[in-house]
Amino acid sequence: MDEPPLPRPGRRLGAWAAGLLLAVTAVVTGCRLLDTDAITPVPQLLSFLPWLTVPAGLAVLLAAYARRRALSLLAVAVLVATLWTLQPYGPDATTARGPVVAPVRVLSANVEFGRATQALIALVRRERPQLVYVSECDRACGRAVTGAFAAELPHHASVDAEGSGGSVLLSAYPLRDEDTVPAAMGMPGATAGIGGRSVRVRLAHPLPPLPGRVHRWKQELGRVRDDAARDALGPLILAGDFNASQDHAAFRAVLDAGRLHDAARLAGAARTPTWPMDGPLPPYVQIDHVLVSDDFTVRGVRFPGLAGTDHRAVLADLDLHTGR
Repeated sequence: MDEPPLPRPGRRLGAWAAGLLLAVTAVVTGCRLLDTDAITPVPQLLSFLPWLTVPAGLAVLLAAYARRRALSLLAVAVLVATLWTLQPYGPDATTARGPVVAPVRVLSANVEFGRATQALIALVRRERPQLVYVSECDRACGRAVTGAFAAELPHHASVDAEGSGGSVLLSAYPLRDEDTVPAAMGMPGATAGIGGRSVRVRLAHPLPPLPGRVHRWKQELGRVRDDAARDALGPLILAGDFNASQDHAAFRAVLDAGRLHDAARLAGAARTPTWPMDGPLPPYVQIDHVLVSDDFTVRGVRFPGLAGTDHRAVLADLDLHTGR
């Protein structure tokens, strides 16, 4: 009986390359399917999840070239699983009931240590939102935005700090019950009176999942989740730079605990990237979000650019309903 021919070196190399490409993609996709952020480097790689379809597809081609049937079947399975994870998370509509009591325009922006303050002021003047969530707004930024909109947005809740620690929430509506979620960067909140309803408003800005800080990132998103869960029975607008996408389990936990919807998802823009805007790579992940409770419907979402920051802003047009 003749011995089977040995694989040619090119095919052997193709099989090895396919295996290496599959290893990374399979681990990251597997963690997404298992609803875990695991440990470094998984949280960081989850930000690239949509783009992992490229190495997964390449692995299919390489495995086919290498004529490895089992490897080809595995590569196809990983590619299909990765593609499945790309569907938007959560329902495509809220269950808001009753007539509309107020339209609300919400703007969320990270101004990167205050550098984009003047660009933000120009954007607010142009778009005229009723609620403005400003992350990384240092003391100078805080003075500038509260002074610029003392008439239009006279109410505010803030955490006064330098660098990335400062945050300001500006409101056209009266605010009460101001508080903060404990975190390295400011996460102020309050209750706004809108259309005769009490609406909880909270700015979110947890630490990013840098290597060595993943546990703190999970901890701070856990505090955001717990805060959202406490407010789950009433109207809530939770917005800011979450340093997390829909592919991170810690972010999905916030949505689920607070019975929240991502406004971008409801507007059909769930994967519009908002970061990074100033790096060598094009923006590849949406980490800036406006989350709303079932009391709202979403009329539209846009992502304006801001000179001076590495984030796009999020501008959401909402309708608040009576709930009955």
